[in-house]
Parts: sequence; structure tokens; C-alpha cells
Amino acid sequence: MHPVTELLAANLHEVFGNRDPVSRRAAIDRIYTEDVVFTDPEGVTTGRDAIEGKVTTLLAKVPADFEFTEDGMRYAGSRTGALAWAFGAPGNSAVHGIDVISVRDGRIATILTMFTT
Repeated sequence: MHPVTELLAANLHEVFGNRDPVSRRAAIDRIYTEDVVFTDPEGVTTGRDAIEGKVTTLLAKVPADFEFTEDGMRYAGSRTGALAWAFGAPGNSAVHGIDVISVRDGRIATILTMFTT
């Protein structure tokens, strides 16, 4: 079982911010349920493989120096949590957003991602 705050950080840093496909896949298998549902403004993605594809596509489209950083405190309940983030070149974020997760059996079951407009 993973505490919610650790899952929030792992989702951001070990999955979405991780450019190494081998360690990223290990993190995906460790922190998400098999039927994880990821929802963002582009739509709904279901399953570990689909999340891996989404991250791979995202990171391939941005400059190599783009990184995710935490943009505030981690908020956590017993089975839910939220984390604001920034994404872009160091010191020059291109996008800000927030991830809201729900946890089942110690793994992330749902992720809702919203961006600033």
C-alpha cells in the first residue's frame, strides 16, 4: 500500500516526468490499478498501457529540458489527493495544472487532470 502523498509524487515525477521508458513502465505497473482511468481535456484514457502511450507521446512533443515541478502542497485524504504542478523549461513554465487522484487498494484508480486557461 502506498500513501496518497507518495502516489501523487510518483504520478508526477516517476511517470509523467520520467523520460526513461524502462523505469517509467515499472512505476506505471507499481502505482496504477490495471483499469486506471485518466481524464484530461483531451478525453479519457483507460489502462496502464494507454497511460504509457499518452506519456510517451507527450514527452516526445516537447523540448528535452521540459520538466514537471510541484507547484504547491500535496493535499491528501484517506483515498483521494490533489497536487498542483507546472510543466516547462526550468524557471519558465509553459503550462500549470492540477491532478486529482482516487486510490483503491493502495494504487491510483483515477486521475483527473485540469489545466489553467
